[in-house]
Amino acid sequence: MNHYETVFILTPVLSDAQMKEAVEKFTKLLTDNGATIVNEEIWGLRKLAYPIQKKSTGFYSLVEFDGEPTLVKKLETAFRRDERVIRFLVFRNDKYAAEYAAKRRSLRANKPQEETVAANKED
Repeated sequence: MNHYETVFILTPVLSDAQMKEAVEKFTKLLTDNGATIVNEEIWGLRKLAYPIQKKSTGFYSLVEFDGEPTLVKKLETAFRRDERVIRFLVFRNDKYAAEYAAKRRSLRANKPQEETVAANKED
């Protein structure tokens, strides 16, 4: 099993519920095909670097998963068939990228605690 990351951009005309439903659809596709979800982040509505399909913003999502190489083809087919997805990228992490991703996740998990501690010190 390889470690993969996928980042996909959903059209900005979706409501929050529709956007979350689309993300759940892709994570369910992964788990149904034997992948294990390592991390899932919804980055929210962000400005695009350049217009895509006459849209200047989009909902960004990141999903890290472990799975078989044949699963990537199924996931990319699902991205292409879903009209809500305006861009996507799936790539396999080597061991160094996997270590970096794990370190980034741990720092991200500790960050809210540090902000809470800092806010309590100010009071």
